[in-house]
Amino acid sequence: MRRALRQRAERRQLMATEADVLEELRRLRARVPHLTGVLAASIDGLVLAQDLPTPESETVAALSAAVLSVALRLADGTDRGAFRELLVRGEQGYVATYAAGVSVVLTAWAGTDANVGRLHLEARRCSARIAELTDGTLIRPETT
Repeated sequence: MRRALRQRAERRQLMATEADVLEELRRLRARVPHLTGVLAASIDGLVLAQDLPTPESETVAALSAAVLSVALRLADGTDRGAFRELLVRGEQGYVATYAAGVSVVLTAWAGTDANVGRLHLEARRCSARIAELTDGTLIRPETT
């Protein structure tokens, strides 16, 4: 019961930062040509903010959380350190996922003409700013 209440409180705190996170997402889209969508989600798959043209944001948020979980295990299992980012290249473009602190995952879509280096540079900066906004909102009581 306490865990469920704590999780709800954490979600409310994350949602309170939604406007600031959305502004960061909009800045990212403005800085990266051919970026077609961007979404910030909690690590449990809830949409925090989105700037994308498709209505499937909840599905993408859930998939982003699942990808993050697998990527964390892969990085740990291969002794590569803490997960930072993942890039998927498909026939129609790119999907990039970035850790944004301890509680958020940033996912961006880009077309085939996207400059992937620019995407990484700007998305890394964006994820760091999102981490600053969201990591401080989580209150984790120390266990005794």
